[in-house]
Amino acid sequence: MFDKYLNASYEDGGRSHAHLDCWGLVRLVRHEVYGLSLLPSWGYVRNTMPMEFTRAVNEGAAAMERCEPQIGAIACVWRGRICFHVAVIVEVDGRLHGMEMKSSGATIKPLRKFQDQYLTVSYHRDRTLPEQAGRPAVGALQD
Repeated sequence: MFDKYLNASYEDGGRSHAHLDCWGLVRLVRHEVYGLSLLPSWGYVRNTMPMEFTRAVNEGAAAMERCEPQIGAIACVWRGRICFHVAVIVEVDGRLHGMEMKSSGATIKPLRKFQDQYLTVSYHRDRTLPEQAGRPAVGALQD
């Protein structure tokens, strides 16, 4: 069900299935696979703009609540007070994994392996979850 995301190439500011950056991947997987709200695009924010990236993440996180890793949660990777990367928590074979997009492409890693790459990661979920959240959307199973 994740093939179309794993086959995408990295593009800073990318928001299409063919070209994604870390935020583009997070917003599409959450929405298309888990039925969560489609988050703002922020397509103008580039990886060379750490303060603007952090402002956008903080704005989005204000409508969310911190949580432990769980399906559909956004993983925010921090260096001090600067958020420099995001990923999404997905379920593979009944276990939690971190799915992320880097310049080398998209990957899915077991949660521990994902977390071990970074010093500080915070997790955030929607305050109000739709009924289908946490389960793949019906259309996602056909991909």
